[in-house]
Amino acid sequence: MARNSSLSEKPLGDKPRRLVHWLNPTGEKKVHSLVDKVYKLKNLELAWEKVKRNRGVGGIDGQSIEEFESDLEGNLRRLHDELRTQKYQPQPVKRHLIPKAGEPGKFRPLGIPTIYDRVCQQALLNRLEPIFEPVFDEASFGYRRGRSAKDAMRKIWCELEQGNEWVVDADLKDFFGSADHDKLMELLNQRVSDGRVLNLLESFMKVGYSQDKQIHHTERGVPQGGVISPLISNVLLTPFDREMRRNGYRLTRFADDWLVTCRTRGQAQAALEFASKVLEKLGVVLHQDKTRIVHVRHGFEFLGYKIKRGTRPLKLPPHKIKSGIQQGGLYVYPKQKSIDHFKEQIRKRTRRKAPVTIEGLIDEINPVIRGWDNYYRKAHVRKLFNQLDRWIRRRLWSHRHKRWHNCGWKSLPESKLHGELGLVSLIKLIPSLNRR
Repeated sequence: MARNSSLSEKPLGDKPRRLVHWLNPTGEKKVHSLVDKVYKLKNLELAWEKVKRNRGVGGIDGQSIEEFESDLEGNLRRLHDELRTQKYQPQPVKRHLIPKAGEPGKFRPLGIPTIYDRVCQQALLNRLEPIFEPVFDEASFGYRRGRSAKDAMRKIWCELEQGNEWVVDADLKDFFGSADHDKLMELLNQRVSDGRVLNLLESFMKVGYSQDKQIHHTERGVPQGGVISPLISNVLLTPFDREMRRNGYRLTRFADDWLVTCRTRGQAQAALEFASKVLEKLGVVLHQDKTRIVHVRHGFEFLGYKIKRGTRPLKLPPHKIKSGIQQGGLYVYPKQKSIDHFKEQIRKRTRRKAPVTIEGLIDEINPVIRGWDNYYRKAHVRKLFNQLDRWIRRRLWSHRHKRWHNCGWKSLPESKLHGELGLVSLIKLIPSLNRR
C-alpha cells in the first residue's frame, strides 16, 4: 500500500535492513585514532567549562563543582594521564529517584555521575557528536544542536494541517533502563573503530549504580542523567528513524518520545505494527498501556503540550476575532501535568512561612516564570496566562499577609508588583500581545 508523505518525510528508498548496515549504509570510512583527541588538555578544559555551566550536584564521591575547581589543573592533568595510559575507570553513578508527575508511588531513576566522570563524558561527547550528527535522521529532534522541541511541534502542526489527523501516540517502556549493550556497541562500532574509545563508552554503560550504600551492576541500559546518554540513545534509535521514513511514515521523535501522523486509522495501525517490529530488533519495547491510536479531535499530548481540534462554538463573531482562530481549528496549550508542576514550583517558593522578603521572593520566582513562558508562550495560552498571573499575585499576598483573602491588593497592588518590584507577568511576555 502506498503511503502519503510530507515534503520533509520522503521515503528514503530501498536500503539494507540488517543492523550492521543501518548507521553506515554507504560503507564510509570509520574514525580510527580518536582517543588522543579526547584526552587532549584543551578538549578537557572545554569539557570542564560545559560541566561548570550546567552546574548540578556531585556523585558518590561527594565532590562538588567548587571542590573540583579548587584544584582544576591537577584534576584535568590526572584525567589526561589516566586516559592516555588507559588507567581511567569511571565510578558508579549515584541513583536518585524522581517522582513521576501524576503517577503517585512511581519514580524515574536518575543516575548522577561524579564531576570527574562528567568531565570525561563531556570530553567524549565533544569528539563523538560531530561524527554521529551527520548520520542522525531528519525525524530526530532531541538533544541535537540547532533542533528543539518547538521545531518538532512545528513539524507536527504542519502535518496535521495537511490532513494527517490520525496519530500513533507511543511510549517506550523503560528505554534508558533496558537498552541492549551489545546492539549499542555494534552500532557505535560502525562509525568509530578506536577500541579505547569504544571501551570507554562500554565502561560508562556497565558502570552500575549506588543505592542504599550498595553497588548494583547493570547488564542493560544507560544511566539517565549521564552526559553521554542522550547521544547513545540517538545512536540506538537512528535505525528506527530511518526504517520508518524508508517506508514513508511521518515520524517525529524527541529522545525516547515519538509519534507518527497518518491520514487514516488503517495507516496508523500499520505504522504501529511496523514500528513494533523494528523496535523489537533493536531490543526496545513499546509501553502497551501508554501507546494508542487517536484522532486529533480527541487530542493527544507530546513534549508537554496538548494538541487538539476545537469543537466548541466561538463566543465572538468572526469579524471581532483578531488572533486568527477559526471554528474547528487546531489549538495547542500546556498539558495539565505541566501546569500542575509549574504551580507546585511556585507554591514551594511562596510558602507562608518562607523566611524571605517580598523582593527576594520575586527574584526567586521570576526565573521560573520566564522559563515556563519561554517554552509555552507561542501556544494558545492567553486565558491561562491571565489566570496564572492572578494566582501568582494571590500567592504573594498570602505570603505577605498569611492568607490571600486579605488587603494584600492594597499594600501590594498589581501596578507595584509588576512595576516597582519587577514581578514578571506571563501575559505581557506573549510575543503577539507585545507587538500590539
